[in-house]
Amino acid sequence: MQGMGQHDFPLDLVEAQTAWYRTYWRLADSSPTASTTSDRRRLQELSAQIAGHPYWCGPSGTPAARMELKELARREVER
Repeated sequence: MQGMGQHDFPLDLVEAQTAWYRTYWRLADSSPTASTTSDRRRLQELSAQIAGHPYWCGPSGTPAARMELKELARREVER
C-alpha cells in the first residue's frame, strides 16, 4: 500500500496500525467506569504485531517509515 511518502507498506501492517488507533481512541473515550480490559489487551496484541512485523527487518524499516505508517493510519481513521 502506498503511503504519503516513499514507502510501500504491506496491507496487514497498515490494517494493524489503523486498528491500533481505533482501539486507542475508543479506550481514551471510554467512561471511567467502563470495562477496558479487552481494549487494553487488543492494544498490546496490535503493538506486538506491528513491532514484530517482518517489514521492519528489511531496508525500508527505518524510523521515518514508522512515522509515515503512523501518519497514514491516523488519516485513515480520521476519515
